[in-house]
Amino acid sequence: MIIVLAFIGISIYVLVQQFENSRNHADTSKQEYVEESKSVEEFIGSISETARTLAAENDLYASVMIAQATLESEYGQSGLGSSPNNNLFGMKGKYKNDSVKLETSEDDGKGKMTTVMADFRKYPSYEESLEDYVRLLRKGLSWNKKFYTGVFKSNTKSYKDATKHLTGSYATDSKYNKKLNKLIAEYDLTQYDKPVKNKTTIKVEDGDSLNHIAETYNVKVTSIKQWNKLNTETIETGQQLEIFQY
Repeated sequence: MIIVLAFIGISIYVLVQQFENSRNHADTSKQEYVEESKSVEEFIGSISETARTLAAENDLYASVMIAQATLESEYGQSGLGSSPNNNLFGMKGKYKNDSVKLETSEDDGKGKMTTVMADFRKYPSYEESLEDYVRLLRKGLSWNKKFYTGVFKSNTKSYKDATKHLTGSYATDSKYNKKLNKLIAEYDLTQYDKPVKNKTTIKVEDGDSLNHIAETYNVKVTSIKQWNKLNTETIETGQQLEIFQY
C-alpha cells in the first residue's frame, strides 16, 4: 500500500513539473515574437531616400515632407500611419477607391479641438503615400490649383516659409509650423534637402559607440541611426554602418 501511494505521489509530481515546463516554454516563445517599436530615426530612415528623390524632382523640401509624415503618422505608429493603412499625411478621401473611416481631431483655428469621423485614404505602402502627397502639393485643390505653391522651394527662402504656409492650409492646427520646425531641427532633416556627395560603409570595431563614430566622421548620432534604420544606440563589433556626406 505504501509503495502504491508513493508511486502515485511521484506520478503527480512529474505531471506538475511537465505542466510548468510547458507553460514556461510557451511564455518564452511568446516573448520571442514580440515586435519592438520603431524609433523615430528608424521610421525616418524608411522614407528619407524616397522623400529626397521626390522632393528634388518636384521643387519641394524633403525636410518638410519627412517632418509632416513623422508628425501626422506618429512616426509610423498610429493606426492610420501604420500597416495596412500606410497613410503618412492624414490625407482624407479615397486612394484608388480604398479608404478607412477613423476619428480625427480638428482645430477650429483658435486652438479649440473637436473630434469628428472622417474617411482617410488607404495605401499599399509608404511610397504611394509619399507620391500622393507630392501630387496634392503640385496640383493643388480642384478649386485652386495654386493653393500649395507657397511651399515650393522656388517660392520660399527656407523650409520655415514652407511650414508657415502649411499652417492653416494643410492643417488646421494653429501651431503646425512650430511642431514641424522642431522636428526638422531635432532630427537634422535639412540634410535630405541636399544630394548625397558620398556614402561610405564602415565596420564597427571593438569598443566603438555611435557617439565615437559620429565624432570621427563629423556627423550626428541621430543621422547615423536614420541612415541605418536603427531603433537603438547599441551596436555590435563587426556590424556594418553606412555614413553619408553632403
